[in-house]
Formats: sequence, structure tokens, C-alpha cells
Amino acid sequence: MNTSVIRAHGEAAPVVASPPVPLPFTFRLALGLVGVLLATLTAGINSRITSIALADLRGAFGIGYDAGTWFTACYAAAEVAAMFVAPWLAVTFSLRRFGITMTLIFAGLGVLCPLAPTADSLMLLRILQGLAAGSLPPLLMTAALRFLPWHAKIYGLGAYALTATFGPNLALPLSALWTEGVGWQWVFWQIVPPCLMGAALIAYGLPQDPLRLERFKGADWQGALLGCVGIVCLVLALEQGERLDWLHSPLIRALLVGAGVLLPLFLLHEWSHPQPLIKLQLLARRNFAYGVSTLALMMLVVTIGNLPLLYMSQVHGFRPLQVAPLALGHALAQLLLAPLVATLINRRGVDARWVAGLGLLLLSMACLAGSQLTSAWAMENFYLIQMLQAVGQPMVVVPLLMISTGVVHPMEGPFASAMVNGIRGVCTVVGVALMDALLSHREQFHSFVLLDHLAARGHHPATGTLADLAGRVSDQAHVLAMADAYLAVTAVLAVMFLLLLFLPTRAYPPPPPNVTAPH
Repeated sequence: MNTSVIRAHGEAAPVVASPPVPLPFTFRLALGLVGVLLATLTAGINSRITSIALADLRGAFGIGYDAGTWFTACYAAAEVAAMFVAPWLAVTFSLRRFGITMTLIFAGLGVLCPLAPTADSLMLLRILQGLAAGSLPPLLMTAALRFLPWHAKIYGLGAYALTATFGPNLALPLSALWTEGVGWQWVFWQIVPPCLMGAALIAYGLPQDPLRLERFKGADWQGALLGCVGIVCLVLALEQGERLDWLHSPLIRALLVGAGVLLPLFLLHEWSHPQPLIKLQLLARRNFAYGVSTLALMMLVVTIGNLPLLYMSQVHGFRPLQVAPLALGHALAQLLLAPLVATLINRRGVDARWVAGLGLLLLSMACLAGSQLTSAWAMENFYLIQMLQAVGQPMVVVPLLMISTGVVHPMEGPFASAMVNGIRGVCTVVGVALMDALLSHREQFHSFVLLDHLAARGHHPATGTLADLAGRVSDQAHVLAMADAYLAVTAVLAVMFLLLLFLPTRAYPPPPPNVTAPH
């Protein structure tokens, strides 16, 4: 085995370093990767389901609306911050040991959350659970890039794509099941069985690497502090901005200033540090830059998946249980479509860029159809839109993962994983915040326009019909705002088309099994 002698930063003694020996891909190793996937999907579902069931949780704990928003905001901030440091910790403690520990901590905190005696203790448990949950998604990409053979990596990336397309859509029907039929405690407890199974599979299947505690001597402590605090400031500002009226709030201004100062310092620091948390130099590779930028925009696009639930609840008064079939169908379709797309682009005759372009076209068609939304729509009117989204999303996400990670060496997997997952986490919060702000402002705009139009026509309702008129105006304003949101997402898709045309180069499938991949 070839080794190279490197001199650690700040040390006089040489350190012998060599990349991990590639392991044969066995059924046992495959089970270990399934365990990582199971834990990651569970973390994604937990993040979304507690937001959907927030009203029930506030009622159970006697928490007001304003205080309740901080539970989701603090969880999201902790989750995103952990995504940047988890790959470094996994390399230091070993992926197997770190994955098992975080999975079990995540499940244990889920058991304790419903038993919290006070709102403050629940907040602490949720923050700690957010840290554990955010540590799991980066492990999936790191494990796929490291352990899967070259010809099968695309299927691992297809499994990773499920965390963005399958998990969030499954959260709605699960939330409806627990809150409507079983008990709100199961919003937290549902994670225990899959986490225990995931931890057991990780322990059985993944190899045990040695501890590398010597990495702490040159650890990027300053970068971790700058990045984590900056990310927390940014996420909290985005989560609370619309409720506190953005720059009119001293707290939001302080958080944005903190993020605006700390995050640029973090990026400058990472550029030159010998053991960075993220490797910004990867962005010099066109395909990786395309993958990161497109994934960031994709997180804005997937927010339209919430609009049918929002429409049916605000305009027609539906409960989540009544809208659950839409989300469930979307989620289950991903289990079939993600591997099919991976199989398609794993052929040398198929250009992944064309597949991604077709996916963007289908998503654009869904948004244009959604822009025709009226108050007369029923749930059946969303079936075509949901079908186009269900097909289009994996056709975009899986190819962009193939294109971007194809230029990443397996030894660079932790750096790529930290960047991809961190940016994905931040942009998920950005997407939700932008969608909330857009819907709020367009709803106010359309309300003023409708009321001015009624006044111009000299419509003066009697006192008894005033409340009815106000309700109709409000419903119509909500409908028009959601139609505007679909159009706004169409503009984002147009930007993604431009990136696809000018940025990535052709990415070919990995070599067949009998061809040795370069190291």
C-alpha cells in the first residue's frame, strides 16, 4: 500500500497518512448503508412533521403561538449548524461510531420530548435533538461516496435524493395519522423503531475505522465557531423575520448583522485553513458549482409542495388528514422514480443534463398549471400538478447529484458532504421564509386591490353581510397570492435552465465494475 508523508500544521514530526483501503461491496456493507439511509430519512421526516403538528403540540403543552414558533426555529438552527461540522466529526470518530451515537441520541431525545415537564425543558430537548438530526444527512452522502463501488454510486446518490423528495412528503400523512387517530405523543415517538433498526444495521454493516483524535490538534475551532454562530443567526432571522416584521424588529436586525459579519469571515477563514470544515476550492470545478447552485435553487422550488395543503386548509377548511393522500402519493412515487432515474442516467448513451432539463420542463408545467388556481378548485385539480412534480423532482435532483459529485474524489467526500448538506439546509429555511413573505405580501396586495375595486363599483354591503364579504375577499386574496407563488417559482426554474445550459459539462457514468477507478 502506498503511503505519503505529510507534515501536520504546526507540528515538527511527520505523520504517515494513507487513504482508506477500498472495501469489497458485500451484502453486509449494503445493509450498513441502508441503516444510514433509514436514520437519515427519519431525521428528515421528524423535522417536517413537528412543524405540521405544531398546533397540536402547542395545545398539549399550553404554549402560545409566538413561543411555539421558537420551537421550530431553534430546532432548524441547530439542525443546519450541525450539518457543517458532522462530516469532520465522522472522520475523527469514525463514520460507524458517530452514526450509531447520533442515531441513538436522536431517538432517545424523541422519547423524552413528550415527557418534558416544562416548555423550557422541551425547548432544550428540541435543540439537542436538532443537533443530532442535523448530523445524520451528511453521513449518507459521505458513506455513499466512500463505500459504494464506482458503477453503483449513482444509486446511492438516488437514495440520498429521497431525503429531499420522499421524507418531507411522507411527513404530512404521518402527522395526520398521529394527531387525528393515535395520539400527539407519537409525533415524537414514531422515530424510535426506525432509528433502532438503523443503528443496528449501521453497527452490523459498516466497517469500524480507528479513532483519529490527533485531528483535534489542528482542528478548525475558529471556523466552527464563526460558521455555527453565523448560521444560527441567519436561520433564526429567516424563521422569525415575517412574524416580527423583518427590519422593523431590533432582534431581526441584530441577527442579520451578526450573520452578515460572521459568515463572510467564516468563508475567508475556510479558504486558507489546512483542515477546513468545507473546501471552497471545490467550487472551482464547474460541475460541482452547478450542483451546489442548482440544489440551492431546488430548495426554493420544493416549497410549492406546501401550497395544496395551504389552499385546501385556508379556502375549504380541510384538515391535514383530508389532504394526506396528495402528499402520500407524491412520497411513494419517489421510491420508484428515484432508482429509475438513477438507472437511466447510469447509461453512457444518456446525458444527465438532458434528463435534468426535462425534469425542469415538467416542474415548469406544474407551476404554470398551478398559476391558474381559482377558488373553485378541489383536491382533484391538484392531481396533475402533483404528478408533474413527483416525476420532475427526481429527474432534477438525481442528475445534479451525479454531475456534481462526479468531480469529487472519495477522500474529498466529507468536504463535499458538508457543503452540499449545509447549503441545502440553509436554502430550505430560505425557501420557506421567502414563500411565507411572498404569500403574505401578495395576499395583502390583492386584498387592497379587491376592496378598492368593490369601493369603485359603489358596493356597500349591509352590516349583516359585511363579515361574509370580508371572508370572500380574504379567500380570494389567498387564492391569488398562491397563484402568484406558482409564477414566482417558474422564474426560479428559468434561472435553473440557464445554469444548466451554460455551467455543467457532460458527466459520464462511472466505469464498469471491471475497470479500476482512479484514486
